[in-house]
Amino acid sequence: MSIPDYEIVAIRYATVHRCAGENFLSADHPDAPMPLDYFVWVIRGQGEDIVVDTGFTEAVARTRKRSYLHCPILALRQLGVDPEAVKHVVLTHLHYDHAGNLAQFPGATFHLQEAEVAYATGRFMAHPPLQRGYDAEDIALTVRWIHSGRVKFHDGTGDLRPGITLHRIGGHTLGMQVVRVRTARGWVVLASDSTHFYDNLRQRNPFPVLHDVGATLQGYDCLEQLADSPDHIIPGHDPAVLKLYPQLPGLDFDAVRVDLAPYTSN
Repeated sequence: MSIPDYEIVAIRYATVHRCAGENFLSADHPDAPMPLDYFVWVIRGQGEDIVVDTGFTEAVARTRKRSYLHCPILALRQLGVDPEAVKHVVLTHLHYDHAGNLAQFPGATFHLQEAEVAYATGRFMAHPPLQRGYDAEDIALTVRWIHSGRVKFHDGTGDLRPGITLHRIGGHTLGMQVVRVRTARGWVVLASDSTHFYDNLRQRNPFPVLHDVGATLQGYDCLEQLADSPDHIIPGHDPAVLKLYPQLPGLDFDAVRVDLAPYTSN
């Protein structure tokens, strides 16, 4: 049976000003400006839309001092994706910027690594540096979804659809997972926070918010094995994504097709 090809749209919904010293474990020029963007993704094909991560709300943006550019739920609607009709949502991990807005998907099954739920509800959350990335209300809602049968647990590698697979990477969080998608240009990997920026991967220099440095570094090797080339890896927070890939026209927010070839090699 042939494997279908899918489209992938990356939607930018927020941004924050940062310096390089905040984005690497070790930076040669720590004061150099290096902004960080926030994305959600949609995988489209075979008659359905699969949402990857759900962003955060404007209220959370105010609390955490992020620049909120566009509500990701409204952005999905403008793209013709009805959140109430979405049947499958992949949560790469449960950090606040990837697992907010969960109640906006009342009919969805949420796909998570079992290790991520254990991590987000276990002993490591007693440590403020690890706890800071999570929103307790998001975690509580996730637990409610578990009890109502709306969470599909994965352990390592899992099949979502022909041509869409999930892979636990770890490192950033204990249950960090990435999504491998077959497209017309080959196998693309939505890396999410397994590499925040292209340069984290290229330089083997991790983003400093992490659970396990060694697992993060090993995860870089895994990303390269899963993707057809470095140009097939889509980092979770790099503004360069918007410059490298074709923009969808006629929208009042930034959205690009990462299933298409980039304009130049990253």
